[in-house]
Amino acid sequence: MVRKGKLLIILFFVGFFSLMYQHAVQAQPADSSIQKQHPFFIGQHDIEIDYFPVVVRNVAVKFHLIITKPELAEKLSHKEIPVRLNDSLMHLEVIHGKASFKYIFKEKQTLTISCGDFHFSKKFNPIPLWLSILPPLIAIMMALIFREVYSALFTGLLFGTTIIFYYQGSSVFIAIFKGIFAIADTYILDSMSDPGHLSIIIFTMLIGAMVGLITRNGGMKGVVNILSRYARSPRSGQLVTWMLGIVIFFDDYANTLVVGNTMRPVTDRLKISREKLAYIVDSTAAPIAAIAFVTTWIGAELSYIQDGVNEIGLEENAYNVFFNSLSYSFYPIFTLFFVLMLVVRKVDFGPMHKAEKRARKGIIGKMHEKLTNELSSFEDKPEQSEKISPRWYNAVIPVLVIILGTFAGLLYTGWSTEVWQDGSIGFGRKISIFIGDSDSYNALLWSSISGVVVAVMLTMSQRLMSLKQSMEALISGFKTMFTAVLILVLAWSLALITEHMHTADFISQSMLEISLSPYFVPAITFILSALVAFSTGSSWGTMAILYPLLLPASWLISQEFNLDYDSSLAIFYNVVSCVLAGSVLGDHCSPISDTTILSSLASSCNHIEHVRTQLPYALTVGVVAVAIGTLPSAYGISSWILFPAGLIILYLVVLFAGKKIRLSEIKSSQTNRA
Repeated sequence: MVRKGKLLIILFFVGFFSLMYQHAVQAQPADSSIQKQHPFFIGQHDIEIDYFPVVVRNVAVKFHLIITKPELAEKLSHKEIPVRLNDSLMHLEVIHGKASFKYIFKEKQTLTISCGDFHFSKKFNPIPLWLSILPPLIAIMMALIFREVYSALFTGLLFGTTIIFYYQGSSVFIAIFKGIFAIADTYILDSMSDPGHLSIIIFTMLIGAMVGLITRNGGMKGVVNILSRYARSPRSGQLVTWMLGIVIFFDDYANTLVVGNTMRPVTDRLKISREKLAYIVDSTAAPIAAIAFVTTWIGAELSYIQDGVNEIGLEENAYNVFFNSLSYSFYPIFTLFFVLMLVVRKVDFGPMHKAEKRARKGIIGKMHEKLTNELSSFEDKPEQSEKISPRWYNAVIPVLVIILGTFAGLLYTGWSTEVWQDGSIGFGRKISIFIGDSDSYNALLWSSISGVVVAVMLTMSQRLMSLKQSMEALISGFKTMFTAVLILVLAWSLALITEHMHTADFISQSMLEISLSPYFVPAITFILSALVAFSTGSSWGTMAILYPLLLPASWLISQEFNLDYDSSLAIFYNVVSCVLAGSVLGDHCSPISDTTILSSLASSCNHIEHVRTQLPYALTVGVVAVAIGTLPSAYGISSWILFPAGLIILYLVVLFAGKKIRLSEIKSSQTNRA
């Protein structure tokens, strides 16, 4: 009996502790218990983890738990599931079969995610944020030092991919090996898969094809003959180029390609350097497109401004903000007038002066010889020029089709009947809204293919060339754009690397960590925008990154310093302008900028020579814009005073630093060569 009593007591305690253990297990949010808390069972194969593999320190990474079974995803739709992340429990809502959360890695660590029977564990080694500046910096430094852009861009790409794979766990040699393949199968492929990039490539190729044809059929020679009446000297030739750059104001890509290709034969005949042509083309395209009311830029600008206004809660219209910000657009306006001053005074300084001196002597630099040889594949041959009489309209009509067609395409794709019928909106404002809402890429594609078709029709209808000869001319034009496309693709790939590694975040955080007076915010914004655009090669990308960051920050800083509404709004307008102006400056200085590359290729100028000769001019205007314009305007000095003051300073720079090319130097050089 005693033994039976002891056995009963033992069984009692065993049963009691078993019940207690089961209760404790059910009370804990362990992985095996999650399925009991939720009516739907989640197994190991019911979830997939998706996240971007490039993990950067102190930058949030978004993880997605994707429900793989459609029926389970439907049952869990808009319901919360308990997920254990390391030692913490959180409840995530399932939307469209996916639950998401963000996580910031501050150091090397193992991340564990559990949900029901699903379990995920991975060791992460985040890339230090400061390393993100190295790929673009190395590419830019190599390009400027060695004056060769292809290897520079490739080296920057390889350096970035090597860093990424090294921090994903590969050894240095394996990381280099993987990085080489990733350049082709990831970054180049992704860059060329972007619809906008493909549109630019096709537009560029079609422009090249059209130029090839109108050169072969005598149209370009006819234009040269017409312009020769007005462009009789290097000064008048540069002035005509500047005026064309102002006239084609609605898109920077169309501007660079049309003006560069049209004026190159004229400037070559007048012995104007390819570097100077590329500078005039580049320094009129983006500045005029950035500040004009009816451009392909206006839509992006207004959308970013409106987002910033909404976040702050201001009762301001985005278009009015943009209009008021123009009174602080010192760099774009100063640049346009600075080019005009150099042309009118017939002076240059720095590397540009040397390039102009070589051109006046009739010397085409060795850097341009390769491009010139490529152009010779479709230029007029002597026997053809005798048979085909130059007719200016064979070139002008296709070019006008591109210009007017682009404008019409912008209006068509952005048309809104409601806006048109709104009597409270002026005509000019309506046009700006239409173009702001337009699809600029489609407009460019439609106009360029129309220009090619019209050029072929004109050639065939006048029996200037056979169909076969016309097609050969078009294909030859395609070939001349290959180098442009190659550089663009490499530059876009490098920009994608900087996006993945959060280069802009590093630059932004570094600049914003300093406690600033609101009066210094516009100047810092201008410098920061220039640095980001210089590193990424994209003014549009810079605007997309910095507008959401700096517009709210500038307003909050102004409020913290107890500035009144009008003073805070003036700082806000100034910052809006400085993001745009700084982006254009950085774009002008960067060897990996798309518009800078297009300006080089349209002018048949060696790209690095273009950047090297343009850099002193852009920096000169940039310094004057900050010192004479941006900083004083933040303290309330009127733009009506600052614009004339800045232009006077720039004129003094041109007056004292500029050097004219002496005729005696040219004659002595020609005598020595003879």
